[in-house]
Amino acid sequence: MEASIIAITILWSFLYIYSMLGSLDFGAGFWGMIYGKNNNTGASLIANRFLSPTWEVTNVFLVLFVVALYSFFPFAASMLGVLFLLPIGLGLVLLTIRTTFMVFSHSVKRFGRLLQVISGITGILIPALLVSILPVTLGGFITMENGHPELLYGKLLTSFTTYAHILFGICTQFFLSALFLADYASVSKDPSTAQLYRKHAIIAGPVTIVVAVLTLFTLDPEASWFLSNVENHLYGFGMSLLLFLFGYAALFLKNRDGQRGLFRYAVVFVVLQYGFAIYAYGSSHLPYMVYPHLTIEEAFTNPSMFYALLIATVIGMAILVPAFYLFWKLFLKDRRYLEQ
Repeated sequence: MEASIIAITILWSFLYIYSMLGSLDFGAGFWGMIYGKNNNTGASLIANRFLSPTWEVTNVFLVLFVVALYSFFPFAASMLGVLFLLPIGLGLVLLTIRTTFMVFSHSVKRFGRLLQVISGITGILIPALLVSILPVTLGGFITMENGHPELLYGKLLTSFTTYAHILFGICTQFFLSALFLADYASVSKDPSTAQLYRKHAIIAGPVTIVVAVLTLFTLDPEASWFLSNVENHLYGFGMSLLLFLFGYAALFLKNRDGQRGLFRYAVVFVVLQYGFAIYAYGSSHLPYMVYPHLTIEEAFTNPSMFYALLIATVIGMAILVPAFYLFWKLFLKDRRYLEQ
């Protein structure tokens, strides 16, 4: 395997992990806001209990993705920095606001409701800004002026494909977060809340699949090269659909308590579903990072630097993986914490 392919696979893996954790994080913030007004429901408590220790972990993978991007593909920095300055900049401002409220929420309890509102609103706006980048990389929204790329903001903001991508991103986070919170509530011995989130997942799942398919039909004509590549990776998207059906069916099966929903199986199948879909999407995107102006080979670092960075990445993950496992055991699996 070529060094550039290994590098883009590592980068795509970080993006996959962040997209999963980000969907859970931002989605939990949204559900916490929706149910925060009703003190009689455990839905808000479950969402906030999950959100409290996990938002820091989500940001770790965002940092890892950015570092890996500019380490493995340093020659992409100038183009990506110019094109995505506005959406990424606004996203970081909103993320800073959200993080600030998260930090001070533990010491200033009287602003708890404001925190829920900020977390919920930014939980929609931040993914919308980040997902709006995807159609830009497929072509049709960039012009070159004297050798410098310029993003056509007017065309981007009036394009159906932009809003289709944003809608898909929002539906994805609603589906993933509702599904995971149903499992989280089930482990926490809160069956009524688990059934509430199960109903949300049952609605959001098919809607997400429909929006994903419709998004392909809204792509700009200049993205025809991507659609041609998608046809060569239909097996990945087919496996994704099959795993979705398995996970969705698990929501209707009865567990040991006689309640509908084998949530842990549903979560595993759906996470695998998105894994196949994301890697099939990434493979279809090759060899371009930004069509037609930048390929992965043009942006790639030199081989000697790549192997040094690869060793550093492996060492870093060898340290982080045990830490994340410990985090999982303490906050997402320990019944003493979950059932308090």
